[in-house]
Amino acid sequence: MSSLPVERVDNPVFGKKDWFKEVIVYQIWPTSFADTEGTGVGGLKGVTSKLDHLKGLGVDVVWLSPIMASPMKDMGYDISNYREIRKEFGTMEDWEELKDALHAKGLRLMMDLVVNHTSDQHEWFKESRSSKFNPKRNWYIWHPGKASSLGRPNPPNNWVAAFGSGESAWTWDEQTQEYYLRLFCKEQPDLNWENAEVRNAVHEIMRFWMDKGCDGFRMDVINLIAKAPGFPDSKPVLEGYLQPSAEHAANQPMAHEYLKEMHSKVLSHYDAINVGECPRTNDTKVLLEYSRPENKELQMVFSFELHYIDGWPGDVMKRKPFTLQQFKDILARYQVDLWEKGWNSLYLSNHDQARPISRWATDDPQFRQHAAKMLATLLNTLCGTVYVYQGDEIGMSNVPPDWTIDDLPDVATKMYWDKVLKERQLLTGCSEPDMSDVLESVLKKARDNGRTPFQWNRSANAGFTTGTPWMKVNPDYLDGWNVEDQQSDPSSVLNYFKKIIQLRKDYPILIHGSFTLLDPDTAHSFSYLRKWEGVTILVLLSFSPDEYEFDAPSEAGVVDAARVLISTYGDEGRERAGRMFSVRPFEGVVYLLGSKDLGQD
Repeated sequence: MSSLPVERVDNPVFGKKDWFKEVIVYQIWPTSFADTEGTGVGGLKGVTSKLDHLKGLGVDVVWLSPIMASPMKDMGYDISNYREIRKEFGTMEDWEELKDALHAKGLRLMMDLVVNHTSDQHEWFKESRSSKFNPKRNWYIWHPGKASSLGRPNPPNNWVAAFGSGESAWTWDEQTQEYYLRLFCKEQPDLNWENAEVRNAVHEIMRFWMDKGCDGFRMDVINLIAKAPGFPDSKPVLEGYLQPSAEHAANQPMAHEYLKEMHSKVLSHYDAINVGECPRTNDTKVLLEYSRPENKELQMVFSFELHYIDGWPGDVMKRKPFTLQQFKDILARYQVDLWEKGWNSLYLSNHDQARPISRWATDDPQFRQHAAKMLATLLNTLCGTVYVYQGDEIGMSNVPPDWTIDDLPDVATKMYWDKVLKERQLLTGCSEPDMSDVLESVLKKARDNGRTPFQWNRSANAGFTTGTPWMKVNPDYLDGWNVEDQQSDPSSVLNYFKKIIQLRKDYPILIHGSFTLLDPDTAHSFSYLRKWEGVTILVLLSFSPDEYEFDAPSEAGVVDAARVLISTYGDEGRERAGRMFSVRPFEGVVYLLGSKDLGQD
């Protein structure tokens, strides 16, 4: 059974074994991508209207963030009907049109599968909470709580909910006088995966979409689907009673059993791509078990360790200083530990993260273009499957520093802001305490940064909509940070992105080769070797506003005939001599070492 008939594929990558390793995946946040209806909200027709942009970029798979029916308490990650399209995004016919248009261009369609939890407006949960004796009561996780002398029982344990709200992960239901578990918002009750009926329902949902032509899934927080028996308290790692739930709610043994069952009953029957999001986990050995081919679970996972590097435990929006050495160590560890054992997912941003140029490099106008290209070089020269988030191909940045909390609509941002505001009101006795430091940090870290409307051109609202956009547009689209301006500029970030993607496809060493970090201790550079089938590639990346010299170590071998394959400065033909390599501010440069050229298959 195949979700995309072979005769309709004109992209040669899909004819290869393990094709998921070689594709470029492009993530679309539909709400902010393109609006053709004038509603101010992006939709499926908007995506279909922009497929030439995606095809021209060189991507192979389009991943749609949630488009199913939802009250949008968490921007679609609270699903109320898995077999319907949210009306603001369009209709099932619009989805069919998009799917067919993608397939006609040799592209595949991946969707978000959100099944750790549902919306509290899903019919399953409405039935579950209606009575302790309802047949769907056990489809969710209910608990009477701990006895209390004050009346209402206390929550079953000390787990804290996500998003920095400071709330318990358990919500009291007055009607049935029990708590239900919700690791995220109170409107997102967790499904009970111990119940075989729940698992079978999930499998049916997956078959429903893949039989319609969906080519795979990104599985939301899939490592959280199993919870420790008895729901024990978490060990204290933060001040206060409530503690992170990861110890007992992430990577539990039964999660692997559930995924093996999913693979056996569903995934193994389709020629499809899959990736599991695995937060709250910084151990490569733990993550590796999900993608070992012999385990027959998932093809790859999204790890979060890199994205935890600038955050404080228990304070999700407070920015923590980090060093380039730490940044390199994390990326290098995943390159080495997963190589030829499992498979890696490569991403520098997504809908839950700030923009990479502002976060990892610089959005200083003097260096912004080079920095964006340098990060594109990093992303496309590591081992793993590449995921490009919408807007990164044109160097979109974080929101401006003069925006206010009212300009940031994300639920996580609002919950965090309200929590800190209440704390400061109690501490100071002032109804309007100083929150300027909080705002400064939120503007750098908030998920809102990655959710601003896509910047297509210089027209009103960056060409995203003819109506009033659901969220403010970053005004820098008027400074050339838009698709239309960059298409006609040979030195633009967009045109460089196309070149580096093509280079990755031309040189399989960049996909499959080994990785050796050359400069673990430097604070200004990231340099590494890729080796495969007797060929060596050297990648030099500058994270500095100053030029420097790189002295090639012995691991690089003979470098006399080093040839520049691509440079963010666009001077691939420049000459060099000896073992010294000059690297300019925020430059990214890729060298083919030796005389043997490993080109296209």
